[in-house]
Amino acid sequence: MSASAAFSEYAIETEGLTKVFRNRWSGTELRAVDDVSLRVPRGSTYGLLGPNGAGKTTFVKVLLSCAHPTAGSAKVFGRDTREAEARRPIGYLPENHRFPTYMTGWSMLDFYGALSGMDSAARQRRIPELLAQVGLDERAHHQRLGKYSKGMLQRVGLAQALMHAPQLLVLDEPSDGVDPVGRKQIRDVLTALEEKGVTIFINSHLLQEVELFCHDVAIIQRGRLALSGSVKELTNGSGYSVEALGVADNLRTELAGRARSSSGFDSGSDKNVRLTFETREQANEAVDLLRAHHCEIESFARTRSTLEEVFIKTVEASKVPGVQQERVEQGRVQQ
Repeated sequence: MSASAAFSEYAIETEGLTKVFRNRWSGTELRAVDDVSLRVPRGSTYGLLGPNGAGKTTFVKVLLSCAHPTAGSAKVFGRDTREAEARRPIGYLPENHRFPTYMTGWSMLDFYGALSGMDSAARQRRIPELLAQVGLDERAHHQRLGKYSKGMLQRVGLAQALMHAPQLLVLDEPSDGVDPVGRKQIRDVLTALEEKGVTIFINSHLLQEVELFCHDVAIIQRGRLALSGSVKELTNGSGYSVEALGVADNLRTELAGRARSSSGFDSGSDKNVRLTFETREQANEAVDLLRAHHCEIESFARTRSTLEEVFIKTVEASKVPGVQQERVEQGRVQQ
């Protein structure tokens, strides 16, 4: 192993990474990844976010050397991703994976373990341990994959990615099709791996899951890096939430026009509304108006931005020509 690979402080490092797909017949080009520079420290939990078609999958394919960059560089633990040795410490769970349905959970893990270079004795020790770790009971060990539910397939897919004890885990929609209990169990498995120093890189549309688990995120839009930083910094923009009961439709419409967001909440009536405001003054004005209309105030609280709000604001801003890309300043997303 080279010195740079042995002592690199980053699990993933890209510099000006660009991938252009060219149509040889029409001569048109698609810049799927456009000048992306990203650093993921060893041992971190990192989320890659972006709308459909933003370039996330292409970025992951370059990391795995399924696609080669048009320009720039990509490294894993200090090694160029085009080197075979760079891929040995990576475990990968693809989205919409397709495992041979005639295999059992046990035989599939045995097969993929052999592909990873594990000897038979090591595989036989590792398989039952992993199946138990991801919550698959004894019946699933010998059941054909064709009879697995989607959630079970995600669990055995995660076990496959962990088979050779990787130091970098790349997960594409790891909670897709998994029920809430299963998602919590997967988070627990990943948390245990994080505590052991494994770097976890997640590509997901489930923003709440990313917010719960990842410490850092990057948002890609139209192939470019739109925003990156710690989840804590990106979501600490504050606001005020007001919940009220018995709000007439015309009043709700008026308040929604002043609020940052407006929604109903379940207290047994469709006249209940939850409003969020940028400032305390705006929230107090809303309370005064609600009381003037004899509405009951259920709650008044200070809030923080969610990752979903940050994501939507970033993506929407990048669609407007001439609008300067939003940036993180003092922990808040500002224009």
